[in-house]
Amino acid sequence: MQYNDSHTASISLEVVLKYCGRMFSHAEIEFIRRHASEPGISRRELSRRTCQECSWRKPDGGLKDMSCRVALLRMQKDGLVQLQPARPTSFSHRPIARTAVTDPHSPILKPVRELHNIHLELITKNSSRLWNEYIDRYHYLGHKTLPGAQLRYFARSDEGLLALFGFGAAAWKAAPRDKFIGWTPSQREVNLHLIVNNARFLILPWVQSQHLASKLLGMVVRRLADDWLDRYGYRPVLLETFVEKQRFAGTCYRAANWINIGDTQGRGKLDRTKAFALPIKSIWVMPLTNRFREALKQST
Repeated sequence: MQYNDSHTASISLEVVLKYCGRMFSHAEIEFIRRHASEPGISRRELSRRTCQECSWRKPDGGLKDMSCRVALLRMQKDGLVQLQPARPTSFSHRPIARTAVTDPHSPILKPVRELHNIHLELITKNSSRLWNEYIDRYHYLGHKTLPGAQLRYFARSDEGLLALFGFGAAAWKAAPRDKFIGWTPSQREVNLHLIVNNARFLILPWVQSQHLASKLLGMVVRRLADDWLDRYGYRPVLLETFVEKQRFAGTCYRAANWINIGDTQGRGKLDRTKAFALPIKSIWVMPLTNRFREALKQST
């Protein structure tokens, strides 16, 4: 829907518009319009002011800055606000450099029962760049910054680096998942942060260890909720992942007792014309508590 200035000015104070799962009142949009017109204000600063004004915060109390930036872009597309031109950054679209550290290593061919000291290593600021490089170099989807709250891991053994995990924000909508939970749209808006998406799982191409994938999935499932609590102050109750059906059968998720609940429709979140241009993916979930539905269906 497009709005010009005269249309926007005529919107009544009672009207609210929804962006990124949040309802914005006319007064809040007027606040954004007024501050967006300030000379020299960056989009980042506008997003921070908007979050503070609207009390738009994450469960850990931090500002929902990234969601707000997306909302601002959509408001601009709808003609509600006019943002200042985006400022280029030193890291925008910079390709990830290849280093010798991520060159192929000697093959690891032992079955998982013969690997020694398998363990997970939580990614920190110091190891983040290396994780990005491995994912960009060897994962078929490449590297993309994970949305929202996130945790990443290396999986190692005494034989060497084995695999990488990345967990981030859940999909906003997924019909089979939402049916499996049985929640309402309003319950989803309140509790979606309690679902975490396994966005990346990469076993390095020189590692061919029987039953390793399901072993690692079991290890990360047992650990993730505690790590999430330590970093973000709350426990997720459900994991999800989306497996491209033309590439993978989801065998390791099945072996690790994840539940296959259906397939996507092949539509992206911005596919309003029903072009169905994306690959079909199977949806798998793993409850982290027996009472996950109760937690996800709570209402404020």
